[in-house]
Amino acid sequence: MKNFLINLGLLALIVAVLFAWIAMPWQGVVVLVVLFALWMAFPRGGRRAASVASVGISTLGQRIGSSAVIVVGIAGVVGVLVALLAMGEGYAETLRKTGSADTAIVMRGSSAAEVMSVLDHDSVTLIPQAAGIAKDAKGQPIASPEIVVAANLPLKGGNPDDEGSVQLRGVGEQAWAVRPNVKIIEGRNFQPGMRELVVGKGATKQFDGLVPGHIVKLGNQQWTVVGVFSSGDAMDSEVWGDASVVADTYRRGSSRASVTVRLTDPKAYDAFKKELDNNPQLKVDVNTTIDYFSKQSEGMTKVIRVVGIAVGLIMAIGAMFGALNTMFAAVASRAREIATLRAIGFRGLPVVVAVMLETMLLALIGGLLGGLLAWLIFNGYSASTLAAGTVGKLSFELRVSPELLWTGLKWALAIGFIGGLYPAVRAARLPVTTALREL
Repeated sequence: MKNFLINLGLLALIVAVLFAWIAMPWQGVVVLVVLFALWMAFPRGGRRAASVASVGISTLGQRIGSSAVIVVGIAGVVGVLVALLAMGEGYAETLRKTGSADTAIVMRGSSAAEVMSVLDHDSVTLIPQAAGIAKDAKGQPIASPEIVVAANLPLKGGNPDDEGSVQLRGVGEQAWAVRPNVKIIEGRNFQPGMRELVVGKGATKQFDGLVPGHIVKLGNQQWTVVGVFSSGDAMDSEVWGDASVVADTYRRGSSRASVTVRLTDPKAYDAFKKELDNNPQLKVDVNTTIDYFSKQSEGMTKVIRVVGIAVGLIMAIGAMFGALNTMFAAVASRAREIATLRAIGFRGLPVVVAVMLETMLLALIGGLLGGLLAWLIFNGYSASTLAAGTVGKLSFELRVSPELLWTGLKWALAIGFIGGLYPAVRAARLPVTTALREL
């Protein structure tokens, strides 16, 4: 019964520590480390724990094989976890960079995305007349009615019959004024009224034949690729053509999916939105483009994060068992040493702290190694999503941020804490006479 209660107490301690550890910011960890260092430097119990820990740590080189099991296992957990989370971070960052606070997108009411929105001709005419829209040199509102459809193109490097979904955007001349970051980097812009395309730099990496001069088939029509553009955001994964030609090809008539406008300044957004919301002729939703594209990333980012954490947990369980086995073996091999310390007056707490410090040090090394490998291999690595219902095949770069590295390090230390706690408690509770007879 006593052992059951002790194990139950340890389990409750682990749960409490893990919840506190997850919620703790890095500033709190720094304070915790400073307080722990002060405890080890001044009180008698702390100094005893430091002396016992120094002996155990000094023998790690003699146990390089068993110590490597902990380091490599935890490094693998951290590396895989950070890499998967970096995928979600890179995807979200690409979409977040796409919008701005001084541009707004107008779609049909209750539309989750442009591909699901249809604005009739009257709405497309009324929206650019609203207050707050910036004007160009000719005094015309900078508003770009656009049509967005999902088109199929052959994937690069695969079977010619393998196709992927690309987002085809039909635009007019104002599309470039709304998005001044979009620049032609190769070839030229399409001519209005012609079946010509300009393609994003990211799309050229994912789909076959997207180079100037080549002909591709979209919507049962032949289109000529005449240029490549770069935007540095999600638009890099799109293909652009003349809005009227795209609408005719896909039988959309005079309707459009959205109208993107450039505002006079970010403060004009509220007045612009209010006017459209209060217009009884319009049934539309209005968002700043930065809010719209941020929302588009939420679903996929959550899925990637859940997958990353699930895979990380599975690997973490294996790493924890490896740490438990290694530390139990280490405690058993040092049973006489620990018993001698207990016999000359060392209490259980310094022994527990010493074993825990040894495990946490190995976990820290593993966490740093895993984070470093993830950063070296995956930071900036180009990837792409499968086509989704709201966004086509999107090219992006994995982003290993300091926040993700900190998350990986926290996981490493949590694994070390759990893997070292039970062996440490066993070492502290081992009767002196039993320990002296074990070797």
